[in-house]
Amino acid sequence: MSDSAVSKPKDVHDVADKDGQFRRQASQFRNFVTPHSDSAFSPEKDRYALYVHLGCPWAHRTSIVRTLKGLDDTIQLIVLDAMDPAKSWYFSGDGEVGPKKDPLYGFKYLREFYEKADPHYDGRVTVPMLWDKKKETIVSNESSDIIRMFYTAFDGLLPPEKREETKGEAGLFPKSLQPAIEEMNQWVYDSISNGVYKAGFASTQEAYEEHIYPLFKSLDRVEEHLSQPEHQPYLFGEHITDADIRLYTTIIRFDVAYHTLFRCNLKMIRHDFPRMYEWLRRLYWDESERTNGAFKHTLRFDVIKKGYASASRSKIVPVGPVPDIHPL
Repeated sequence: MSDSAVSKPKDVHDVADKDGQFRRQASQFRNFVTPHSDSAFSPEKDRYALYVHLGCPWAHRTSIVRTLKGLDDTIQLIVLDAMDPAKSWYFSGDGEVGPKKDPLYGFKYLREFYEKADPHYDGRVTVPMLWDKKKETIVSNESSDIIRMFYTAFDGLLPPEKREETKGEAGLFPKSLQPAIEEMNQWVYDSISNGVYKAGFASTQEAYEEHIYPLFKSLDRVEEHLSQPEHQPYLFGEHITDADIRLYTTIIRFDVAYHTLFRCNLKMIRHDFPRMYEWLRRLYWDESERTNGAFKHTLRFDVIKKGYASASRSKIVPVGPVPDIHPL
């Protein structure tokens, strides 16, 4: 998952603490791929595999950046399609969404990778997970770290026009904007991206209401942010940045999953946040060479709805809203 993972629960739904609060714990694998000569994990074509589930917003960040950066032929993508409450993410075997079994080792469960990397591992098994085929170990299961690696670590393997140093201020994380992006990322993560989980997984009324109102206050804040000319059409102006990627994976799931299944139902993005909905649709429908269709082709709404229905203990998968997202 990540910005990171919760402690291992007895049941996949049992994620709130005794006081009813959902608290996300830190990811435990935090290594980095770097181009330095003494790097333990150097950038090499076909050395790494990225494991994701299409329903997970944290994993979605990494698959977006992989495609956005043109790394599809450099880093293998492996999609898990199911979750077992006791044994973690796994390959169901139907082959409709991802492969029938792990193509590297034939594993069924993602937990088998965690235990291969650390036989004594007893934490929660999460996606995304970046696997090193050469050393046969986990590089990272922290989405924030993985996307930052993808921004620059593999640039030496890419054509000049795809490299961050070439893009300069048009890059995904330009130096001049880094303080502002980091400041926004902090409150977006706490009250929106993680906020939907704190509301959705709350097990008491008090815990739920403690987080639902700050969530919508922050959504109002994003809407106001996008009203400023210097923050159009993207969050920090003319170019897509780290901030857009991080917020997008939550907002694209909002109306179809969080509004209904996580009870985040004070407002809907499509009806109540016109600037944000335009920003969302601009990213989703962009299939130009600039994005390689990264925001659209890395998700499936049916998988998202099914996954969150299961996470919220519901056996009913919502059919709406219709459409999943409107044309731009």
